[in-house]
Amino acid sequence: MRHIAIIGAGITGVTTAYALATRGYAVTVIERHRYPAEETSFANGGQLSASNAEVWNHWSNVAKGLGWMLRADAPLLFNPRPGWRKYTWMAEFLRHIGDYRKNTIATTRLAIAARKHLFEIAHREHIDFDLEQRGILHVYRDRKSFDHAEEVNALLSEGGLDRRAVTPEEMHAIEPALRGSFYGGFFTPSDSTGDIMKFTRGLARACMRKGVGFLFDAEVTAIEAGAAGGVRVCWQGTGEGITGSTAETLSADAVVICAGVSSRGFAAMVGDRLPIYPVKGYSITIDLEGASSRAAAPWVSLLDDETKIVTSRLGAPRLRVAGTAELNDENRDIRADRIAPLVAWTRRHFPGIETERVVPWAGLRPMMPDMMPRVGAGTRPGIYYNTGHGHLGWTLSAATAEMVADVVVAEMTGNLRHAA
Repeated sequence: MRHIAIIGAGITGVTTAYALATRGYAVTVIERHRYPAEETSFANGGQLSASNAEVWNHWSNVAKGLGWMLRADAPLLFNPRPGWRKYTWMAEFLRHIGDYRKNTIATTRLAIAARKHLFEIAHREHIDFDLEQRGILHVYRDRKSFDHAEEVNALLSEGGLDRRAVTPEEMHAIEPALRGSFYGGFFTPSDSTGDIMKFTRGLARACMRKGVGFLFDAEVTAIEAGAAGGVRVCWQGTGEGITGSTAETLSADAVVICAGVSSRGFAAMVGDRLPIYPVKGYSITIDLEGASSRAAAPWVSLLDDETKIVTSRLGAPRLRVAGTAELNDENRDIRADRIAPLVAWTRRHFPGIETERVVPWAGLRPMMPDMMPRVGAGTRPGIYYNTGHGHLGWTLSAATAEMVADVVVAEMTGNLRHAA
């Protein structure tokens, strides 16, 4: 039986493990944390959102970013401190503005396909992840932003998504708890929300039932491609109580790199350039303790275009509010001045919610400059990638896992050498 190693036990790593295990491969997942979904897959915005498939490579976003540079509470915060990785990524981002239309349509199609796979997996493996299939409502405060949304809607429609314009009155009927003055909105009834951490850990347990092995508290230190017998992955134990040298080597026929922002460094180990940049996002999870807070909280998922803030109801007792993008290298600090706007937004639009018990979080989205995930084979035999999903890892993961698994199968059976 062919053996595949996977680096990373976030949503992309675990869905990839599942896709390969169901195809009959022996799989080992290597994760530096003690549990699955401990980094970017821990507490994201919760949206499974084909309606958010618009890539960011657009001149309007560049103009907004420049206007926000001096605001600490801005939806996009850019640290201008010199850095080769950051500025080369930005230059490539600008170069891909010409691909905006093509990539938005392609991402929409991929998101729709992913939704089907994810629901099938959840049903087959009986995974409870607080799924709410109530749609996503995008809200706009002025005519200019609404008009741009109409242009985006044409691309989403070309990608196969049903997303319709709604009036302020219809918006209130869709989500009666929402307060505020808006010009209009767009509603996508087929979109949904859920708890990414609960899904990832539930799927990890399903993988274990299929024989997938997990090495936790294991930091990968080297990847040796083309070695006799395939690929060698060297790792170091990092668990509590470990003393002395615990270096180990895992031999496999191939390795799939699904390591979020760390994928860039692993790619360099095997001679590939992977221009992923960490774009930090923040979230708060509000404990809806009392009946009045639960009644005042939205059930329909929202995206506020002006503030770039999203909401997801995670069952009756929790509300997730997330947003912002921060370009500040691999900085995982949870900043109070970035959390405060999320709390203030919640109080403004849902004044009946008590925000006494709020859990803040920050994670690093692995962004490629063209906003498209890297899925497929590397330049050396036995190296594959499923990473770089940016803000849509949760949305796209079930489809990209199938894609990379198909490439692995094709190469392992001698049918294809597919350069990503």
